[in-house]
Amino acid sequence: QVQLVESGGGLVQAGGSLRLSCAASGRTFSSYYMGWYRQAPGKQRELVAHMSSGGSTYYTDSVKGRFAISRDNAKNTVYLQMNSLKPEDTAVYYCAAREPGRMSFDYWGQGTQVTVSS
Repeated sequence: QVQLVESGGGLVQAGGSLRLSCAASGRTFSSYYMGWYRQAPGKQRELVAHMSSGGSTYYTDSVKGRFAISRDNAKNTVYLQMNSLKPEDTAVYYCAAREPGRMSFDYWGQGTQVTVSS
């Protein structure tokens, strides 16, 4: 069982930056596929970015060049650096973990609110 705890959300003006953190329990964090999702009011949850255990990354088009996912395996933590924030980035952001060999994310954090004012 993996527990994920997000932090770092808040209110920021458009053009500003935030860094989200997700601390994970478990001794095999380095083998997990980690991802960040977000859900805006009235919208479906969408994948923002993910990172494999080997460090390869994926970003949804709307955040490319602005967001960066990274991980520190020594700290069992994954980060999402968000720059040049836009009002449309406003959402609850969720951290997710996927075990090796699995096709879907199995573990989810409780979410952290990000609000970008115009």
